[in-house]
Amino acid sequence: MSDALLEAAVANWAPRFTANGVDPCDYARITNPLTRWDDWCRAWSNGADEHLALGEEALAQGRFLSAGEALSRASLYYHFGQFLFDHRPEERLAAHEKSVSALNAALAHLAPAGRRLEVPFESTTLAGILRSPHPKVASPTVILVAGLDSTKEEFREVERSFLDRGLATFALDGPGQGEAGDLAIRPDWENVAAAVLATLAEQPEVDIARVGVWGVSLGGYYAARIASAGLKVAATACLTGPYDFSTSWAELNPLTRAAFVARSHSATEDEARDVAASLSLSGRAENITAPLLVIAAKRDRLISWHDAQRLASEARGETTLVVLEEGNHGGANVSYRHRPLTADWMAQQLRAL
Repeated sequence: MSDALLEAAVANWAPRFTANGVDPCDYARITNPLTRWDDWCRAWSNGADEHLALGEEALAQGRFLSAGEALSRASLYYHFGQFLFDHRPEERLAAHEKSVSALNAALAHLAPAGRRLEVPFESTTLAGILRSPHPKVASPTVILVAGLDSTKEEFREVERSFLDRGLATFALDGPGQGEAGDLAIRPDWENVAAAVLATLAEQPEVDIARVGVWGVSLGGYYAARIASAGLKVAATACLTGPYDFSTSWAELNPLTRAAFVARSHSATEDEARDVAASLSLSGRAENITAPLLVIAAKRDRLISWHDAQRLASEARGETTLVVLEEGNHGGANVSYRHRPLTADWMAQQLRAL
């Protein structure tokens, strides 16, 4: 392996892939032969095609649970093929569309099943996936907020930790993410959340008086921004999110920086840096008064764990700070240390236990 971009992808993201549902043997089989970053999306799409075929075969044979598992895995592989492939937008878009299609085909066959919701937002709509462990009962619900390069197609394992504890989940693509890629990254996620909450209030599966927010990476900033806005959110969990994204700019690997330029709809890196500076909790963190869980990772290469310390120290409500001594970005290499803890905490805050 001699391609610097390929080396960056493998060095940074292998634990994230496997923690979110990629089979470790598939990861090795797909990535080991690669020598060029340019082949990344094609290789992952080929792997996804295999799982898509397994899902379609299971559907034809009436093995619906197996079909849901295979189709959602195909969606995940297509997603990871395109997630940082911004230098070839047509190839990236084709893989993204296949990822969305495969997950839509899987939803009815997941356990519990999911359904697609579209949230009216400004002049467009935002897409999300609602799943509930008790579809005929209004349940406490967790809004799942993705980061810079994650989307709702990545969250089946995250959903599982909440669903197993009696919490419904709503995995969302917001501005600059997934199906909302035609919208630029923006700081004012309180407006996004207000639209989402209005839509969730109309869903029979959702107890709108018991809603929490979970966000990862840049989504951790979005989650904290929502918590600071005085919306009716009962609890918030932020996983390795930035306090001020501009302070991390110099440390970003080239793939992540290029993704931010593209998804902020910036013409140059200097323009993108200005957008990054708008993603700050300065003057806002002290407005957080509802329960807050902040998780930091000391071996995070993207976001300093001191950002989490600062957020936790400035929030004024009941705040819990957890520092993962061995954790990387998103704590993907130690997901067993924070996912159950976060789900237990959220279930307690939303009175699901």
